[in-house]
Amino acid sequence: MSDLVKRSLSLSGHRTSVALEPEFWTVLDMIATTRQQSFASLVAALDATRPPERPLASALRVAALMHLQKRLDGAG
Repeated sequence: MSDLVKRSLSLSGHRTSVALEPEFWTVLDMIATTRQQSFASLVAALDATRPPERPLASALRVAALMHLQKRLDGAG
């Protein structure tokens, strides 16, 4: 498994950082590009809709997996 890569950003007016595997960052960047939005706005939207008990890193991983699953479902 790849080493974690940490990215820092502002959410709701405060700085935070998230560490994910590079493969997840690649998919999240792809989602932002597909939606024609900035990476920060994508993460802010995902943060705003995640259940409070789910950590942000987990919510980002799930969003990446769901995006890929939709693409696979559409390809079949």
